[in-house]
Amino acid sequence: MVGIGNSGDRTADEVQRRRRRARSFGARAADYAAHRPDYPEAGIRWALEALGGKEGVVVLDLGAGTGKLTAGLLAAGVEVIAVEPDAGMRTELVRLYPGVTALSGAAEAIPLADGTVDAVLAGQAFHWFDQARAFPEIARVLRANGVFAAFWNNDDDKVEWVAGLREVSRSSASFPPSSSDDPLPAHPLFAPFEYAEFAHSQRRTAASLTASIGTNSHTVIISAQERAEVLGRILDYLHATPETAEGEFDFPLRTEVIRTVRRPDTPR
Repeated sequence: MVGIGNSGDRTADEVQRRRRRARSFGARAADYAAHRPDYPEAGIRWALEALGGKEGVVVLDLGAGTGKLTAGLLAAGVEVIAVEPDAGMRTELVRLYPGVTALSGAAEAIPLADGTVDAVLAGQAFHWFDQARAFPEIARVLRANGVFAAFWNNDDDKVEWVAGLREVSRSSASFPPSSSDDPLPAHPLFAPFEYAEFAHSQRRTAASLTASIGTNSHTVIISAQERAEVLGRILDYLHATPETAEGEFDFPLRTEVIRTVRRPDTPR
């Protein structure tokens, strides 16, 4: 999983880099909307499974970005409230999904009343949260037995050419590779987390996959010169790789999902 651990063991430089990366997306909001992948329907169903298919479900998409997870939630037939701290990302979300309530806010300060939603979901966002502050806020806005789940779309680097792509995509702002053995998060307000993984893919070309990687925060915060070098290296690699050299192809992804339920016997 992508950096779900707490920040206590990070150096000051790493903490500062994470802050820069977390705040970088607005500058590329339109590209993010155009090129980031969605989330698999099966993963969304699994995340919401504990709600038992009840009617009138209200879900908070926390750190909603441009609405990549919002789209899947709407397709699942639930009501969505989106909370996103970046104005540029929110603008894209509202443009794409004008019927969705989109609010300025963050995981550490959610602009909703107590017990407002049945579920809180976070797509490609939980690793940016300050968990010590976010967990109580998430628990506060959840109804009794409400669900919290987080999603990550990751390159399927078990595929040889995808593993090679990951190597050539690294920049000076990349984080060290994360371990698949990272422990699941835990908090006394929530039951133990569960984990599941879902096969996923995105239809791409060499150019559009390069553009997708160009929305990753580590490629956004580097200098213009290094960004051009990194993206050029990626495009050259894809043009030289038989699976991606010409036309469209399916880019293999693994969608990781963690889920939990708010403990009903704990105070807000």
